[in-house]
Amino acid sequence: MNTLQAARQDRQAIGTIVEVHGPVVIIDCTRLPPLRQALCTCFDHSTYLFEVHQHLDERHIRAITLHGTSGLSRGMIIFDTGAPLQVPVSEQCLGRLLNIFGEPLDGLPALTHTEFRNIHAKPPPLSEAIGMSGILETGIKVIDLLCPFVKGGKTGLFGGAGVGKTVLVMEFIHAVSSIHKGVSVFAGVGERIREAHELWREMQQAGVMQDTLMVFGQMDESPGVRFRIALSALTYAEYLRDSLHKEVLFVVDNVFRFVQAGSEISSLLGRMPATVGYQPTLTSEVAELEDRILSTRQGAITSVQAVYVPADDMTDPAVSAILSHLDTTVILSRDQASKGIYPAVDPLRSSSKLMDRHTLGDRHYAVAESVREHLARYHELEDIIAMLGIEELSETDRKVVMRARKLQRYLTQPFCVLAQHTRQTGVSVPLQQTLTDCEAFLSGQYDDLSEEQCYMRGSMQAL
Repeated sequence: MNTLQAARQDRQAIGTIVEVHGPVVIIDCTRLPPLRQALCTCFDHSTYLFEVHQHLDERHIRAITLHGTSGLSRGMIIFDTGAPLQVPVSEQCLGRLLNIFGEPLDGLPALTHTEFRNIHAKPPPLSEAIGMSGILETGIKVIDLLCPFVKGGKTGLFGGAGVGKTVLVMEFIHAVSSIHKGVSVFAGVGERIREAHELWREMQQAGVMQDTLMVFGQMDESPGVRFRIALSALTYAEYLRDSLHKEVLFVVDNVFRFVQAGSEISSLLGRMPATVGYQPTLTSEVAELEDRILSTRQGAITSVQAVYVPADDMTDPAVSAILSHLDTTVILSRDQASKGIYPAVDPLRSSSKLMDRHTLGDRHYAVAESVREHLARYHELEDIIAMLGIEELSETDRKVVMRARKLQRYLTQPFCVLAQHTRQTGVSVPLQQTLTDCEAFLSGQYDDLSEEQCYMRGSMQAL
């Protein structure tokens, strides 16, 4: 029995629709339901669900529909489901493609042997939460070396359109499945239907779908769906953490569309816009989602969140609100992508809270800082090289530039999830091997190699 079937049963008439404004309905109630309560009505053998967002006076409420509004009209009777929106959870949910209500989108039967969980559940108490517990290796050289993931932490992938956020997310899911034998929950917030279908098929072809649950709120759906789909997916991640006690990778693509949906709803509810037109509740809405991504004694949730950066402006209020919650920041650069450097991670702007000697150890910290220094010096000298040529540099600077260019190319690698498209076998490089290779570059052992020999490969030991 899914949420809609549960809504049809045990229902109690609570009022009637008096106004319909797009996805917003105003309901005249005999008694006021609490905020975030799920209400429903039936039309043409279908059940429409609503979520209460405002109390207008002692009789009227404003609710957001979680379906299309075609068919809604004044005078329709509204029923109280008796609870906030709930989703069915089950151990059979892995390998499935679901919508916000937990209904299948993959053409397979509905989940069985289920229990229901409230999507607005409170985060675990602080007494049950555990802190970050070291590095989560991904096998991606530039990530593990310069901006390592925090096990049980939150990572943001920031970038404009077309720089590789979704491909990097798919590779993370592959890494968690193959290296850590964990499970993944993918929240598609405002995904285009074409992209969602392609992603689903590519996950199947990459062989990681059996350990992944995908929950989609598509771009053509109500803003109420796009606003709550991340919470629905997070409810499944919490269930897998608490019941299977596994390493859970919670992936959100794209958090910016979650903010956009909240902005739409805020405007529809008549709130005055705040900074740059965003909703005045922006900070609290982002915090409500982020604060539930926690690790407990039962299991860990590590989050990777793709964040679209409007006009590549990192000072945008939505981007700043998301940044404040993250442990690792991975900046994807259009400049890197234009040079053919993939993954297009900007090594100088990306950072991690784990970048200290106490957490990483002396060797990792020293190698990472030395690599960053070489790349930073090369970046400083790029204009001089373009105008005067590399011959005008000192011997020391020429050596730094030569090694930095090879390191830049070494930090590229072919991905497993793209093997069918690129005809290159994907590689995963252990962190210790990456450190060994970088030490060899920095000490001059590979000074005789050409830059092409360092590009798009795994370990240098294969030479």
